[in-house]
Amino acid sequence: MTPLAQTTLSVLDYAVIGIYMLAIALIGLAASSRPKTAADYFVANRSMPAWAVAMTLMATIIGSGTIVGLPGSTYQKGMILLLGNLTLPLVLIVVAKFIVPFYRNVVGMSAYEFIGKRFGLGGKFYASFGFLADRTFDLGVTLVTTAVAVHVMTGWDLSNVILGIALFTVVYTMVGGMEAVVWTSVAQGAIFIGAAVLITLRLVFASEVGAPGAVIGAAWEGGRFSLGDFSLDWKSLTDPAITTQWLFILAYTINWGRRYVADQHMVQRYLIAKTDQEASRGALWNALLCVPVWTVFMFIGACLWGYYQLSGEAGPATADDVVPHFILSHMPAGIVGLILAAILAASMSSISADLNSISTVATNDYLLHFKPSLGEKARLFSGRFFVALAGAFAAGTAVLLIPEQGMASIMERAVTIAAILSGGTLGFFLLGFLTRRATRQGCYIGIAACLIFTAWGVLTSGGDSRILDLGFNFSWHPIYFGIGGHFILFTVGYLSSLAFGGYRPDDVDQLTFRRKRICA
Repeated sequence: MTPLAQTTLSVLDYAVIGIYMLAIALIGLAASSRPKTAADYFVANRSMPAWAVAMTLMATIIGSGTIVGLPGSTYQKGMILLLGNLTLPLVLIVVAKFIVPFYRNVVGMSAYEFIGKRFGLGGKFYASFGFLADRTFDLGVTLVTTAVAVHVMTGWDLSNVILGIALFTVVYTMVGGMEAVVWTSVAQGAIFIGAAVLITLRLVFASEVGAPGAVIGAAWEGGRFSLGDFSLDWKSLTDPAITTQWLFILAYTINWGRRYVADQHMVQRYLIAKTDQEASRGALWNALLCVPVWTVFMFIGACLWGYYQLSGEAGPATADDVVPHFILSHMPAGIVGLILAAILAASMSSISADLNSISTVATNDYLLHFKPSLGEKARLFSGRFFVALAGAFAAGTAVLLIPEQGMASIMERAVTIAAILSGGTLGFFLLGFLTRRATRQGCYIGIAACLIFTAWGVLTSGGDSRILDLGFNFSWHPIYFGIGGHFILFTVGYLSSLAFGGYRPDDVDQLTFRRKRICA
């Protein structure tokens, strides 16, 4: 992995990056004077308008992978990820109507308060620990993928980039709390939307390759607007070497459900809104922001393919390098710095959101369980401490994930590890939310079944390179790791509850979708 060009950034580029960093630091500093209580620090005292909720939800879900990874995927294979991303509005219609008001009336700061009320301390710790492990690992992946993109563009040392991004983001998140996360996310979202517009205009009106729109025609003829394979048979749905659109749509729908229904870093955004209505509107508006952004970056990937076909220039050896390669070669000084700032902004917005969410869970679900009498100052201190601790763990994870010669790619390793850490959390939430008859004993049996299935899948998949050969090995597509875990936990947990009974809280109706809605 080497830089794409020997060209160094101009003084103007450094000035743009410096202005971005200064602006984010000032926003964080301004927010630091406001948190007086734990409610201020973790959920902004439930004071945010719908548009700010929508922007911070978008900034949480869109990372540097959107700016670099989506164009790279489209450049290589066409718009195979478009339909999967288009399932988000459908998921958020359900989330806005049922999930958002439910959480706002049942929990205070953490999504796992619901699991604790429904299934007890063991279930709460299982779900929250899975979240902490998954988010810490994902933070490491975000840091290292961002560092790779920055390294490719600038030649800066990978470890130094990782530590620099982590340190800067930890500081403003630690001192400013949720308000700093929200308002920096608004600024960061505007920056990477602006970067998308600039890159698109440069490609569409690239006069050196023909008339305006020439790259679009070339991309169309080259199949870069193709949506992929729509085969629908047993082999296409199970073969590890084939990923059809039906499998993408199923996987993305489940993934969006897990993220927006059962993950603290999204649920916490619903809790910061002024009212239930504002929170629900923010969730819906988030879809109206995310889908166009994803579509534009896929469009950029298609246009980049058309550009290199028409120009005769040699494109990058690796598809994921296509955006940095084009920016360095064909964007003017100052704009290069702005787009690099956009890559950093996309990364930092996701990182700050996750850091605050990890801190919230560590403080409210763990520390306060063992020390329930902690005062407000101690809670604020612990919140900031856990932000710093999570940042240190994430940076360490990122350094360990730096790709070396002969190692599997970052994302290849990430998919396997994320499947292990997801732990069927969507199935776990739905087991409590959709059914009154699910019991504590049944949920524990479901958790055990999910863990056994995941271990079997991870250890026996991979063909000749599998870790363990049991004779009855996992031979389906690895996407089914995550999908299967949710279904198994829900199904086994429910059937075990019917078969063996067990404890259910007296107010179980108020902990399911049957709960009477109280508007706030």
